[in-house]
Amino acid sequence: MTPSADRDSEPAQAVEARQLAVRAPAPAIHQNVRSGTAGWTDPTLIKSRRFYPSGVHRSADRLGYYASQFSMVEVDATYYSLLPPAVAARWASATPETFHFDVKAHPVLSGHPIDIGRLPSDLRELVQRAGHERRVYARDLSAELVHEMECRFRQLVEVLRDAKKLGCVMVQFPPWFRATRGNGRRIERLAERLPDLPLAVEFRHPSWFEAERRDRLFSLLRSHRLSFICVDEPNVVGGGVPPTTWVTNPELAVVRFHGRNAAAWSRRGATVQERFDYLYAPEELRAWVEPVRRLSGEAREVHAVFNNCVHDYAVVGAKGLCVLLGERE
Repeated sequence: MTPSADRDSEPAQAVEARQLAVRAPAPAIHQNVRSGTAGWTDPTLIKSRRFYPSGVHRSADRLGYYASQFSMVEVDATYYSLLPPAVAARWASATPETFHFDVKAHPVLSGHPIDIGRLPSDLRELVQRAGHERRVYARDLSAELVHEMECRFRQLVEVLRDAKKLGCVMVQFPPWFRATRGNGRRIERLAERLPDLPLAVEFRHPSWFEAERRDRLFSLLRSHRLSFICVDEPNVVGGGVPPTTWVTNPELAVVRFHGRNAAAWSRRGATVQERFDYLYAPEELRAWVEPVRRLSGEAREVHAVFNNCVHDYAVVGAKGLCVLLGERE
């Protein structure tokens, strides 16, 4: 479906998508498939006034309402900042016992540049003393600093794990993370450093899916019980990977829906909102029903996460897919 139009003049496909979504159960779960979105506090979602009831203003209240509509959520704030464990404790207390959080890994684990300004003040001071000002890669930091950052990330995650609310730690590797032996070893070392945490990995470079490499990749993930993250995204030159569905950990399979805004996906300078500005049409979701059903037959649980977080598009997609999964079984 085309990117967003004015809400008062939406195309027929958008109207159909919303009509489908309102039929979803609350929370949106079908058998062992949990649908959800990447976050619950996106400013455009709040501004749209299409999801949260009037009077729901505080973050904790929004999470509580969100948890009445969905049984899982992806937490992206953990990618940007090393949050204190007390934050995770508040999330756990605001949600039902069966609710799950998929926590996005901090760049110290994924290989993205670390935003120094978002580090806790004591770590920020140490990094700046080492000569770094705005952004830094973990490979350029001392082993002691890297270890401390990993420990602080773990402290938050362990609160959710101990509360039995941790779905997975979602590690999204950067677009330049190519299929090489060295990067294969990096994946192995990551699994070895975090053996007690459920890890799910997403690749953004197509080299991992070339015929001669794909089988080795899936064998590597299976041997370390790492969940492979299937994606739906624009498969364009310079960015994007194919929608490969595979279960590499029988405990959990994950599908992340990024939208299909090909025009903005790989455009240099495009904002996050521009890249994910996409509302799935029902027929596009319908094409995913059988693949998701196959995943649900091979994994104990499936998380279908909609990352097209512009306006209420992710909410509509997550609910719509849940409805379609229950049709004509």
